[in-house]
Order: sequence, then C-alpha cells, then structure tokens
Amino acid sequence: MSSNSQSIRIATFNVSMEATNYVEQDQAPLGDELQSNLCNGEHKQIKNIADIIQRLRPDIVLLNEFDYSTQSATDAQNFITHYLNESQNKNKPIDYPYFYSAPVNTGVDSGLDLDKDGIASGTKGDAFGFGFFPGHYGMLVLSKHPIQFNQIRTFQHFLWKDMPGNLMATIKDENGVPYYNQDAQQILRLSSKSHWDIPIKVGNRSIHLLASHPTPPVFDGPENRNGKRNHDEIRFWTDYLSGSEQSAYIYDDNQKRGGFKGEHFVIAGDLNASPVEGDGIKSGIQGLLEHSLVNDSIVPQSEGGNVQTPDNPHSAQHTAEWAMRADYVLPSTSLNVKGSGVFWPKPDEPLFRLIKDRQSSSDHRLVWVDITVTK
Repeated sequence: MSSNSQSIRIATFNVSMEATNYVEQDQAPLGDELQSNLCNGEHKQIKNIADIIQRLRPDIVLLNEFDYSTQSATDAQNFITHYLNESQNKNKPIDYPYFYSAPVNTGVDSGLDLDKDGIASGTKGDAFGFGFFPGHYGMLVLSKHPIQFNQIRTFQHFLWKDMPGNLMATIKDENGVPYYNQDAQQILRLSSKSHWDIPIKVGNRSIHLLASHPTPPVFDGPENRNGKRNHDEIRFWTDYLSGSEQSAYIYDDNQKRGGFKGEHFVIAGDLNASPVEGDGIKSGIQGLLEHSLVNDSIVPQSEGGNVQTPDNPHSAQHTAEWAMRADYVLPSTSLNVKGSGVFWPKPDEPLFRLIKDRQSSSDHRLVWVDITVTK
C-alpha cells in the first residue's frame, strides 16, 4: 500500500440490541430497555457485542437493531463510553468520535388496520414497519471518520406507491382482492425502517454509506406482503444507483429528488435476502448484486459458517445463525477491495462463546470489507 493511500474497514452488524432481547419471552417491551442497559457498562450481551467490535476494529460500522428513541444521541454515547471505550477481555478499547442515528418507521402508527386482525393497534403489524414502539429495531452508524451531516439523505417517508412497477399493487388475497385497500396504498411507506445515504469523509474522498434493514420476507401469509416489500426495499438501492432516468422518481425526506450523485459508496445492512437461499423474492437481491456499479466479486466468508452447515454449498458465505447470507457490505466498483470476512468462530475455538446463541451477542455475525482509499 502506497504512502498516499490508507486501508479502512467497513462493517455491518445486526447486534440484536432491541427491546425484546431484554425482557421475558411473553413480556411486551416498553421501549426503554436498551437505554437502561447502556447506562452502566455491565450487561453481558452488550459487553460481548463491544468485545466483537473491539476485536474486528471497523473504522465505520452500521449497527442494525439498535433501538432508536428521542434520546438516541445519549444512548449512542453511552454505548461508546461505557462499552466500546472500556476494554472487554483485555482488548484494546475503541472510540468512534462520529455517529448517526435517525427516526425509523418501526412502531410508528399508520392509523389503519394493516394486518387485518380487526384492530388498529398503532404498533406491531399496524405500524408503518413492524415494531412494538416507535424506533424499535432502529439503526446506528459509528465512524472514526467525519460524517458529513449536512449532506445526509434519508428516505423514511418515501411512499411505496411512488416506486414505478412496485409490487404493492400485486399483493392480493386468495380471492384476488388487493390486500391493502386504497386508503392504505396511499399512505404506506416503502422502508420498513429507513434508507440512509450518509457521506463520510475519508482522506480527501467522500464514501457514501447506503444503509438499510429491509423487512424479513416472512411472517405474513399467502399474499406475501413482506416478501414483496423486502424485494422493493432492496430494489430501491438498485434504482438509486442507476442514473437519472431510473432514479428520477425518488425523493428524500427533504423533498430533494433523484438518485445517487457521488462517486464512491458502500451498501451496508441486514438485507434479509439471499440470491440463492431463503424465502425472499430473489430477483431483488440478484439485481443489486449484479449492478454494474456494485462489487460483489469478493464475498465475505468464514470457516465457522462452513462448519455449522457443512453439507450446504453456500455455508461459508452465511452471515446469520439460521444459515443464510443476509448481511452485506457491498463496495462500489470504484473502490479497491483488499479483504473481507465474517466473524464466526468455530465451536472448538475459545471465541465461540461470543456467538454461541442470541443471548451471547446476536443471531447475526459481523461482516466486514477492507478497502483502500487515497488520502
């Protein structure tokens, strides 16, 4: 590596730091569970999350399932101060001077009975994105490099109906009747959480972190409403990157229109889809992976995933406990990829204790890619 370039590690990690992980199985969360566990640096699962981050030391990391609230800046700072800045198991502490979080659609009342149980509850299946309270399953970006806050674009409020060729129009019950009535179709948002375009200054370059967490394509019925939403949430990024004609329909939360305007990007997040496995509509993720600006030639892998399901030909690329590639760090072809991996220790290794179940850390693994950037 030449003296005028630097290597940076970009990661995604669904950390399962969401409220239902901190209450009994039959107990409904209130929304303050994560906040209370971030205050003292003593929660075992969160310590293990910090342990993993300290070992892998990403320069930029997207955390999925980090609950959002009106005090998310305090929550993020508490996570940094009480967990990441403190040595876990003799690891070197790590600091992130810059972080970003913002509202998401989970748990936000739609005012309608979207799940057709006869009750407009305001949360869970009747919210704009499934959640027990506003901000449930939120997102947080941590960065060692300056975030260009005044240039961030968010797409929380983008309406699903405004995507040309959207699959919402094809969601029908067994009698061929549209699953969502006209009132619902007029207000439904595309993002189950949000889509973020976050420019981060690395050397003299801006690298745009394109962050999201599409809904799982399951937990629905034969109408496949979640599968079709997952497809379109992923397709959003394909269109966003595809030039002025294909992205002209897109508008952000400040009503600025159009798609990607930068040079370098990294798509990151738990996309809940695989091009070869699972219940999702595979054309969505396939279209993104095959995009001319996306570099999917070096797929992060682990021996641990391979050991878990040795008879599965795709197992080395798995990123989730339930044996699928779900989490992605996809650099633009304009960036030079130097390495990648999935943190998945094997059962006979000491560090397996960090990932042995969801209570240890998460049912997902940290996924990372190393790139070189000109200073």
